[in-house]
Amino acid sequence: MDSIYSGYDKKLYDIANRVTERIRNYGDAYSDKTGKKLFEHLSWRIKSEESMRSKCLEDGLPLNAHSALKEVHDAIGIRIVCLFLNDIHANIEELHKLPGCSVVEEKDYITAAKPNGYRSYHLILSVADDEPDIDGNYPGTYFAEIQLRTIAMDTWAALEHEMKYKKDIRHPELISAELKRCADELAACDVSMQTIRDLIRS
Repeated sequence: MDSIYSGYDKKLYDIANRVTERIRNYGDAYSDKTGKKLFEHLSWRIKSEESMRSKCLEDGLPLNAHSALKEVHDAIGIRIVCLFLNDIHANIEELHKLPGCSVVEEKDYITAAKPNGYRSYHLILSVADDEPDIDGNYPGTYFAEIQLRTIAMDTWAALEHEMKYKKDIRHPELISAELKRCADELAACDVSMQTIRDLIRS
């Protein structure tokens, strides 16, 4: 079976490295200026062939490179994990200024959480490249999804993900209810921790 990325796999890795390097650069500049960190963890992944094919089928898209690189916007996934809520907003401001990139979509699942309790801030970046893309556009255009979370949100999401993909799980309704309760409690803690931090710094 041919790669759904049609040989653009290396380009995706190059762009992911390039974008994360720019994120590290503004993080380092912030640390040099303030002595504090703007985020705790920065990671990225390229969506697997299997996951991308499943996503295209789910969205009713043809199984080809145009769908994978142009219609689906999370072939590159980047995650920024912060200590506090205000750090997320500070990172969002920096991402809007990222060289060679532009924000084309934003979804705030922190202010308006998903029904299951999921909280995160999602950005879709359009990233310019100095070579033609799959459609022959020059400069080329690629997309990366950035998820911004606190540590509490990230821990919750990891647990929810484990449950979602575990087969034959017992008492799924009970676990879902407990996860929702935990999500709400963690959200309240994030707000309280931010308030305490603000009081300390005031």
